[in-house]
Amino acid sequence: MATTMGGRKPAITIARTEHEKLVRLAEIRAAKGSETAEELLAELDRGRIVDDRRIASGVVRMGSAVSYSTDAGEARTVTLVFPGEADIAEGKISVLTPIGAALIGLSASQSIDWTSRDGRIHRLTVESVEQTEVVQPARAQPELRPA
Repeated sequence: MATTMGGRKPAITIARTEHEKLVRLAEIRAAKGSETAEELLAELDRGRIVDDRRIASGVVRMGSAVSYSTDAGEARTVTLVFPGEADIAEGKISVLTPIGAALIGLSASQSIDWTSRDGRIHRLTVESVEQTEVVQPARAQPELRPA
């Protein structure tokens, strides 16, 4: 779950077409019992949805390269991707991981708490966001087909 200290979550912004794709993906996965998909749905529900052409360049979206620091002093740069593109060795993390769900829609200087799979709460702060290319889900991904 992604929250900020004191229980308040930071404001997030999501591009309309990405929102639609991510909701569909998360609903399919949530129906199969994925807790992280439920967390992603909660994030998507609270996000401010904007037209794709109006989303600010500094907002974390699919395909964004995100540099962040943690409360443990760790600094990382990752690219947020759809599940079929994830490769931790290449720094590509799925939006359907706890940290991926926490990152979507954030902007530089925003902080959010997230719960790792082992139940521990961590805090990360987005340092910078670089738009690479907007990643489209691969057509062959079965998780995007209607059930």
